[in-house]
Amino acid sequence: MTATDMMNDFPPSPDRQVTLANWRTAPFNRWSFRNVRRLVPTANIPASGRSVPLESRLEDIGQTEFEGLGGELTTVHRALRATSTDAFIVMRRGRIVAEWYDNGLNAFTPHIVFSVSKSICGALTGILADRGLLDPDDLVVDYIPELIQSVYGDCTVRHLLDMVVGIKFVEDYDDPDGDVIRYRYAMGWDPVPPSRETPDLRRFLARLRPDGNAHGDMFHYVSTNTDVLGWVLERACEQPLCDIISEYLWMPLGAERDAYITVDSRDAMRAAGGICTAPRDLARFGEMIRCRGVANGQQVVPGWWLDDIVEADTSPAWAKGDFAELFPGASYRSKWYQIDRGIGILCALGIHGQWIYIHPDAELVAIRLASEPIPLDPEYAKCWRRGFDAIADEFL
Repeated sequence: MTATDMMNDFPPSPDRQVTLANWRTAPFNRWSFRNVRRLVPTANIPASGRSVPLESRLEDIGQTEFEGLGGELTTVHRALRATSTDAFIVMRRGRIVAEWYDNGLNAFTPHIVFSVSKSICGALTGILADRGLLDPDDLVVDYIPELIQSVYGDCTVRHLLDMVVGIKFVEDYDDPDGDVIRYRYAMGWDPVPPSRETPDLRRFLARLRPDGNAHGDMFHYVSTNTDVLGWVLERACEQPLCDIISEYLWMPLGAERDAYITVDSRDAMRAAGGICTAPRDLARFGEMIRCRGVANGQQVVPGWWLDDIVEADTSPAWAKGDFAELFPGASYRSKWYQIDRGIGILCALGIHGQWIYIHPDAELVAIRLASEPIPLDPEYAKCWRRGFDAIADEFL
């Protein structure tokens, strides 16, 4: 069943009906990931209204070869179709050199970016820190005293940024009775069973407890840390997160289309994974990061913040953590992955195949939005890491 087969009857037949219960499963996600606001409540992130057009100088990179899934040699063109890719943009020196769409997506339709949202919030934190609106070394409870009895009662904003909170939480997307399903109930991403009482997102965050490990010691990937960070940003600015993203990022970036973010039953915004944005605007964001925070001649994200992401050595915490086998020798700082510390390759990653890949030496930014069938498939991630590297090599 293709994306165009979904939701195209009135009403759709049961096998074509996308619902809150199936929207993150294949094949329904091919439709839902570009129609999130028809399933979940959202808040708008206004664009600038003064976008700067992106220049195109297309080059044929479709035949670039690399090791694909299962160790077979493949090409960029074949891999796009084989891995449920919805959008693919490659920019070099600020110009689009390759662009590809499938599953009903186009350059201007918002697509959910899942945990790439975290990297957007990480950049936003740098802007607010530069303006003196918050200090990463502050305690979380300096902004959110309601969390004093939770795991976050004695950790800092920096611990949130670097995913080094000693929290009792297992981010297993497939466990039907685990932490993640309770988290999804709280954020309004799954239907809540009738007999079950569930808190809203902020009350859920306040109930989280420590695991006995010291904050700062080990990289432990837990999405709730970024939802707390989003709450910190709101308290620092006394504005909802959607307006903060618009004012400090989307407008100065010159975004062409409004983005949006999912909200729970009490308007708590899903900083950790709920942002939906047009592919070309995500490419603009990635290019701004490559250019040390500059877009349209304006310093949007402070250069010192991005320098710190590259230069800070968090590899000891990474080596003890959840993804050390996936990207050996990598590091994580301020919600960004540095997957090759020798070259300085930065990445933002989201489940189901969302990527921003930035190669400084090749002056290249690649965006991939996808509807991969399972949330986190290490073989897909490794495949596209090799694919991006092969594309970058074409321009070195």
